[in-house]
Amino acid sequence: MTTIFPKGSSDNNVSLVDLDSREIKALCEFACQLADAAAAVTLGYFRQQIEVDNKLADDAFDPVTIADRAAEEAIRDLIRAQYPDHGIYGEEHGVTTGSSHLTWVLDPIDGTRAFISGLPTWGTLISLYDGVRPIVGIMDQPFTGERYIAYGANGSSTLRHHGIDAALQSSRCQQLSDAIMMSTAPDMFDAAEFEVQQKLAKTVKLMRYGGDCYAYCLLAAGHIDLVVESDLSPFDILALVPIIENSGGVITDWSGGTAVNGGQILAAATTALHLEALKVLQLAAKKSDKIL
Repeated sequence: MTTIFPKGSSDNNVSLVDLDSREIKALCEFACQLADAAAAVTLGYFRQQIEVDNKLADDAFDPVTIADRAAEEAIRDLIRAQYPDHGIYGEEHGVTTGSSHLTWVLDPIDGTRAFISGLPTWGTLISLYDGVRPIVGIMDQPFTGERYIAYGANGSSTLRHHGIDAALQSSRCQQLSDAIMMSTAPDMFDAAEFEVQQKLAKTVKLMRYGGDCYAYCLLAAGHIDLVVESDLSPFDILALVPIIENSGGVITDWSGGTAVNGGQILAAATTALHLEALKVLQLAAKKSDKIL
């Protein structure tokens, strides 16, 4: 299967880009500027009466609004001005291949259903992909003033709230019976997937629906312990990978492989909890067809 962007070596998992920590930090600061630009657009539309279009036909519903489209365009304008050689892959405006191996992967409003319902569980997802992994990840929730930030492999995850940065640490939950689990919606699973998701849901201490990208950040902050989802695109998950991993959590697909391609996703607070959940979910595991 062909991929959208150049990949690092599959033999040694080596990126095609060699950046030092200062360069990655500068790119993370630029990503925060992109989040500011998106927030200036999205907040003007949130909890307002706006037209909602449907991307799908028949009885299916995949909403998109002017806020989604305009926010992504605002981000793209800044990237084109500052890093014209970088690639861009966004939910609303597709793929622009750059001459660099660095690619910005964007979801201007992850959780558009929550957005149009007035719920503050949507977020702007911004990541920088180096051909192997996301080296920068931002989840910005401008209505609550929360910005979740991670950069670099084995770095830290941070919550920036009202100008104060606090390090994130996932919980130390080890057992399913002690875990709080979230999924965005039951209808994101097919029949086989829902069967194993329900099997897992009956094992944990508490199961809640809703959350979209916000659920993953709650896991990184130690408030919940598991997120189980399916049918995700790379732009739905890439920014969240370093936020989870740098907080001490684990995030993979249902086979235990990389999460960067989306599809079936399992995020867990600890390795032990991840392995227990994986034993259940791998019964319905399949490869994602949304290859980055």
